[in-house]
Amino acid sequence: MGDFKDNIANQARILLADDHSLLCDTLSLFLSSDGKATVTTASSYDEAAAIAERDGPFDLILLDYRMPGMNGLGGLKDAISRKLAPHVAIISGDFNRAFVEDVVAAGASGFLPKSLSAKSMRNAIYFMLMGEVYLPAELMQEAGQPSDPLLRNLTKRELQVLRGLCEGKSNKEIALELTVSEATIKLHVTTLCRRLNVSNRTQAALVARDRGFS
Repeated sequence: MGDFKDNIANQARILLADDHSLLCDTLSLFLSSDGKATVTTASSYDEAAAIAERDGPFDLILLDYRMPGMNGLGGLKDAISRKLAPHVAIISGDFNRAFVEDVVAAGASGFLPKSLSAKSMRNAIYFMLMGEVYLPAELMQEAGQPSDPLLRNLTKRELQVLRGLCEGKSNKEIALELTVSEATIKLHVTTLCRRLNVSNRTQAALVARDRGFS
């Protein structure tokens, strides 16, 4: 299946702003270790905004919610309104559903809990770089989802892609239907196979049908 990084054609420029220097330095080293990204760091919102204005363009800006200068979601909204990067996301150690919904409503490309593993954090970042909104799986549950426990853990978009697989549609056909890129659908198929513990799209569709999904 390959990893999400296989779908990032060029080296991404990421601006990571967090006042916890150890976390910032560690994550920066990990994100740049595979050669798919270069990471610039900042320790406050004001510093991040100045760097973005001076050294941009950046592909993605990650903002720690509680660092100096953020003023709640003010920093996020400011970065988006000033178009400091095409993708701006929040990272934080504390969160609940209402807060994450506010983050997305403000226009963020995602919310990343600091509890994510390093690999999951990197995959989430690649996901956002592909133009998708990333949210923790446990916060993506919505009314009307399948009753089966395995399928209930899928996001709304993953269910849409899974339905396309069950209908025998190609990645291109699903992409046109959902108005996203074919590469984005490939990411979702990769994620679906991991979540359903199968090795390919055909098996994913079979598992879904066996569990009453249509």
